[in-house]
Amino acid sequence: MPRTETHSNLSPAGMSRRHFLARSLDLAALATVSAHAAESLAAAGRTFRAAIIGHTGHGNYGHEHDLIFNGRENITVVAVADPDAGGRAQAAARSHALRSYADYHQMLEKEKPDLVCIAPRCTDEHHAMALAALRVGAHLYLEKPITQTLAEADELLALANRAGLKIVVAHQMRLAPNLLALKQAIEDGLLGELLEIRAHGKQDHRAGGEDLVVLGVHLFDLMRFLAGEPLWCAARILQAGHEITPKDAHPATENIGPVAGDEILAEFAFAKGIHAAFVSRAKNRELAGPWGMELTGSKGSVRILMEMVPRIYRLKDGDWTAQGKASEWRLWEQDPTLNWAESERGFARANERVANDWLTAITQRREPVCSGYAGMRALEVAMAVFAAGLARGRVAFPLENRQHPLRAGA
Repeated sequence: MPRTETHSNLSPAGMSRRHFLARSLDLAALATVSAHAAESLAAAGRTFRAAIIGHTGHGNYGHEHDLIFNGRENITVVAVADPDAGGRAQAAARSHALRSYADYHQMLEKEKPDLVCIAPRCTDEHHAMALAALRVGAHLYLEKPITQTLAEADELLALANRAGLKIVVAHQMRLAPNLLALKQAIEDGLLGELLEIRAHGKQDHRAGGEDLVVLGVHLFDLMRFLAGEPLWCAARILQAGHEITPKDAHPATENIGPVAGDEILAEFAFAKGIHAAFVSRAKNRELAGPWGMELTGSKGSVRILMEMVPRIYRLKDGDWTAQGKASEWRLWEQDPTLNWAESERGFARANERVANDWLTAITQRREPVCSGYAGMRALEVAMAVFAAGLARGRVAFPLENRQHPLRAGA
């Protein structure tokens, strides 16, 4: 059973099983939250005014985040804000918004929404947008990464905590039913003792620093979900063959803050001797296959190929013979999504699961599964990789430096 995130450094690895289960959400309830959220919200008698902030041409609306309120009887989309006139009109039509604004500040002040979706993939405006929305009393749904710096994320979390507002970050795979089932199976001994996690990004034209921030945060979020809090990070980051210095910092192809390196090899220590690694290097892509992670335990291994509903494989190990060792990766037979249609596996349903849990968390006054705190900690792991690469050594968690390691004066 996965626990909800709290602002505590206590990890599942440091709890007794009874204590851990007592503080957790029920897995079966989480797996069916998509089916029952509407009923629970209706029973609570709560209705919401929602607004959407996007920026066409500058992060747009992420992966269909402007559609998260569609089809919900208890939610009215009162407005959408986008400085681009054409994009604004299209987003208003898609989301069935009653009104539209060029300036999100004006929209927030006039509409006073209960819920705000901050959709752009570019993160340079996330902090300002989120701060403005929190100040009018709105709960937040944020595209990942949560912000560009930990200091920005810390400020948002502190303000939300004081105001009793709930933040979710679109780390959708946390709520994939088969990931929830896998987490439970691992806790029940599927792999024996979890020993190692090895992850790699897409390793495409963004290989290195951009891959780390754009896709690595998904992987780091799942590492924490499965293994608890990391203890330290060590990393080697190369740019054109040399180890990076602050001078190698440069803008990414999307505005997600400075990045550096075209090759990254990072290591992480977790409690109970669990070791993890992250790799992103373009020359590795052909043999590495789809982005994802492999979990190795004392009694077996599983491989997770990252999609909104991941593909999960279990290693069927064979014996050594004169011809070699016959081992085979097979789809995990206990995967509850094995027979799902492709229409069930896309962004729309994945976003719906995150939004459902967010809305239920608001009415139940608990932390969402894909919480803002979890989003901050995933970003912290990425920032630790940059910090360790620059230091050419280990850095400990939590990071003391809450600014971006690649920015001058950080």
